[in-house]
Amino acid sequence: MSELPPDLPRLRTVVQYLRNELARAERAVAAAEEREAAAVRRRPPSPPAQWLIERGIGVGRLPVRVHVGGCWDTRKRCAPAGMEEARRALAEGVSACPHCRPNVALGMLD
Repeated sequence: MSELPPDLPRLRTVVQYLRNELARAERAVAAAEEREAAAVRRRPPSPPAQWLIERGIGVGRLPVRVHVGGCWDTRKRCAPAGMEEARRALAEGVSACPHCRPNVALGMLD
């Protein structure tokens, strides 16, 4: 729309038309967001990691403990790890969780 009408009644008509179009577009966005959210809810959850490596606090965030994936003593600083990464961390001296004992599960007894 390049030119607007000069008189007030037609300007009000244009404004009302644009408000209606905006409301229609907002309803379409809300419906699309709901469809997307429903699709996300339908997806099965990803399987939990088999092994977790807990990182320390601060600069560098070095590994401080290795856990089995379902351990109840994990914290927010845990990241998923593969079996080889967990084995390597234990071999390099990172401590094993005393509750879930990943060293036993990995066959790396002390």
